Amino acid sequence: MKKTLYIIAAALCLSACSLEEDTSALSTPDNYFRKYSECQSALNSCYIPLKSVYDRTLLIALECVSDIATIPTNGILDARLDVSPSQPRLGATMWTQCYLGVQRANFAAHGIERAYKRGVLDEDQYNNLICEAKTLRALYYWHITSFFGDTPFYMDEVSNNEVQDRVAALGRMDAVATRDSLIADLLPAAAAADQIRTYENDGYRMGASCAWMLIAKLAMWNKEWKVALDALGHIEAIYGNLSDYDYRYNVMFRNKNTPESIFEVQHEYVEGGLVYIGQVAAICTPPKSELDDGTVLYGGVQIPELGTNATTWLSMRPTYFFSGGLQSKFSTDIRKELNLAWEYNGQMFENVASKPFVGPKFWCPNMQMYQDSNNYKVFRYADAILMMAECYSELGENTKSIEYLNMVKQRACLAPYEYRSDSRLRQEIRDERARELFGEFQRKYDLVRWGIWYESTLANNDYRELLATMKPCHRYYPIPDIEVVYSKNKLDNKEYEEYGL
Repeated sequence: MKKTLYIIAAALCLSACSLEEDTSALSTPDNYFRKYSECQSALNSCYIPLKSVYDRTLLIALECVSDIATIPTNGILDARLDVSPSQPRLGATMWTQCYLGVQRANFAAHGIERAYKRGVLDEDQYNNLICEAKTLRALYYWHITSFFGDTPFYMDEVSNNEVQDRVAALGRMDAVATRDSLIADLLPAAAAADQIRTYENDGYRMGASCAWMLIAKLAMWNKEWKVALDALGHIEAIYGNLSDYDYRYNVMFRNKNTPESIFEVQHEYVEGGLVYIGQVAAICTPPKSELDDGTVLYGGVQIPELGTNATTWLSMRPTYFFSGGLQSKFSTDIRKELNLAWEYNGQMFENVASKPFVGPKFWCPNMQMYQDSNNYKVFRYADAILMMAECYSELGENTKSIEYLNMVKQRACLAPYEYRSDSRLRQEIRDERARELFGEFQRKYDLVRWGIWYESTLANNDYRELLATMKPCHRYYPIPDIEVVYSKNKLDNKEYEEYGL
């Protein structure tokens, strides 16, 4: 956030979208954005920080520090929330990379505006490019406000020292106001872009469907249920019937850019070539061992699809609350076969008497060492359907709420929900989000948004070290001390100070 971006990342030949770029003649804002390919190249640079954001530590921070999963590791201190302003852990990465994404998206948005005014872009090109830039900016701010709470907000192009100094000295801005500003900025862009599914976009770039999803996400944080419903209605018009999307195919991380996906983090592994990988599968695969005869086992069982070259680390596991209650092995829920792994081809894994491993939804076939080349599912259509159920419930329209809730249940082969009370309906929607979106980088955000993170995690997580360390202030990560200094103390961590951190 504090560094000026004078040379656009079009000079970075590696695109986060694996798109070819023309970087033959570039360099500064004054002589860039001269043609469509340069505008796309600028946008490609905006995806790159996502590689540092979406990885195993974020999965741990959002799923394992919640009520549905855990990972009892001393190696990653975020797993037990051993974080503070002086030791922000993942907070340092999230702050730096998300604000880098904001800075690049701001640069791209302003450059695209100038290119359109100069006649470089036709109207359709402009509408889709500006929607993509603003959607990327909204994605980074969604993370920033969900992860840190009230934070600095700006949409300026940081093009000179005066702007840089002003931005660097920004204090915390009310997160509600930030989200409202983003919604107002994104609404016209979403409406003007091509109304198609993400997998129909060239190169799987972010488009209108992802824009509508982020509008709804931001609005629901602000309890603006009607705004969210309107945005989700556009997604429904684009995606149609949820029953048309096969669950098993669409949810597997190994199946890339599936029709149901609204946003996936793109990865690929080419032996001897360029590598875009993560490390999520390394903590989502049963532990690897090798017999004297060279036979490779995972959790004590042979799994041919995983190959023999994978490196596995300490496994993420569901909580008893999740695997023993919300999605037990005795349930008719077909999602349990992908979320959880009690056995493989009829052979029980070792050490799963009371708690399974994480399931094949997250496994990476033939993984080389820890190089997870799967795509990570972040937003799917089922998420949008459950968001509609929640919005209708909050608006008191219970019949409509149950209608959308049961769309997800029906696809999962569960019995339809029958209304008992408003509070039970609200809880069932929250539980269904856990079952449907298990491991998809959102659970803690949901719990914080509902105002129940501390209580629900304390009651249902199994990791004793986490339970001994976590405090209510950990609902958000602290702003790193170094950023407070850079802001000349315009930023603060007062909530952490109240707990002596």
